[in-house]
Amino acid sequence: MTNTTNNNKQLDIPEQEYEALVAKIDNLWTSARNRAANAVNKELLDSNWLTGQYIVEFEQKGKIRAEYGKQLLIKLSRDLTIRRGKGFSRSNLTYMRKLYIAFPKCETLSHKLTWSHYFELLKCEDEMELQFYLREAITQKWKVRELKRQISSSLFHRIALSTDKEGVMALAHKGQQIMTADDIIHDPYVLEFTGIPQKKRYKEGELERALKDNMENFLLELGRGFAFIGRQYIIPIGNRNFKVDLVFYHCILKCYILIDLKRNEVFHKDIGQMNLYLNYFKAEVCMPDDNPPIGIVLGSKHDEVVMEYALQGITNQLFVARYQLYLPKKEELQAQLDKILNKGEEI
Repeated sequence: MTNTTNNNKQLDIPEQEYEALVAKIDNLWTSARNRAANAVNKELLDSNWLTGQYIVEFEQKGKIRAEYGKQLLIKLSRDLTIRRGKGFSRSNLTYMRKLYIAFPKCETLSHKLTWSHYFELLKCEDEMELQFYLREAITQKWKVRELKRQISSSLFHRIALSTDKEGVMALAHKGQQIMTADDIIHDPYVLEFTGIPQKKRYKEGELERALKDNMENFLLELGRGFAFIGRQYIIPIGNRNFKVDLVFYHCILKCYILIDLKRNEVFHKDIGQMNLYLNYFKAEVCMPDDNPPIGIVLGSKHDEVVMEYALQGITNQLFVARYQLYLPKKEELQAQLDKILNKGEEI
């Protein structure tokens, strides 16, 4: 018996009513703390925006040339630090200036994000890329660490390359819309968080364990709506037990997602195996209100022509995608994206 319960009995206080009182006061102060934090964040963000506005207007009024802008920020940083203390480094002032330039109307700032979020967003050189991460950070409630990871892994480019020009524009203006199975597929998936060196020889089980041990990061890479169900999910058929490497449930599409990991290349037999799993899930696992399951065979590489023939005639939703254990080169992805955008302009 806890000390609280003993004290309640000594004072003859009804325990249930007392616990309700404690919870009510606790909730009150939690809400007050959250409101105070939100108010501080709003004031900080607005003040940073105004600081950026003052700097830009001063530059324009004084017709300060670009080569002198750096000296202005150095001098400003020194004088403001003397007067106000920390928070006015040249780097911070540079990003306050960028904040105003990127969002010239203060009302377009979302106060659902912190200054630290905007500091990372403003590192994006492309306007479409910035708008995509802005919307995704708000929608998915990304913490700053999660936002940094998605930017560094070039999530925008990887999704954009699977669509056309109109799709790229939609991503920039609306974020990622999860409507069909195709919307959840990335190619490639970036699994750098596993810590497995790119050239190391490893087994599929080692990769699988690494993904399970880093499930929070893996869910972030998979995208919105995934809930982890289990690893090495047993499928009993006849007198044999088959095992699916990873099973998830997608809360938006309302269906099971089965993922099979292949250390190297995906072969045609892997497609047949996944098709078997999907047929079993439809018959034995899915509830009447579930949508048909989706299968993803994830390998380090695959032959597109072989996969084309292997997938022909299969009615289940089955996809083949690549993964890589290192961050993609953004310059290469940007070059591919530029081709899509330029091609759209030529039509």
